Amino acid sequence: MLHAAFQLLADFVEEESPAKRIDWNHDAVHRRAWMEIRDLYRWWTRTRPSRRTPLDDKRILKPPMRFEKVAGTKFRRLVTPDKKKYAAYYRALRQDTRLEQKWHSEDQRNLHRLINIREFLWT
Repeated sequence: MLHAAFQLLADFVEEESPAKRIDWNHDAVHRRAWMEIRDLYRWWTRTRPSRRTPLDDKRILKPPMRFEKVAGTKFRRLVTPDKKKYAAYYRALRQDTRLEQKWHSEDQRNLHRLINIREFLWT
């Protein structure tokens, strides 16, 4: 839903040329809406795509995925990697989890902001 809504915003800004077709200085409501449209568009096209997670760091040694046979069965289970050897990876993983939660909240806030100005997204 987030991507669909923001694709509509991007299409509106990029294809309908609202800056040329609408008098955004008509009143305070239109001025605020235009500021919000531009701010949300910048966030969607510049800020959000530039998000980086600590797991993107190529210098971090990532543990291999190893499996061991479960005795007496045909099943295998994941072997837990050495947490000391891969300490940097596990720190990055915890940071990544916190960032994902923060970004989810930011996405939610901005989606609500977009919904609040939806009646201005047409020419």
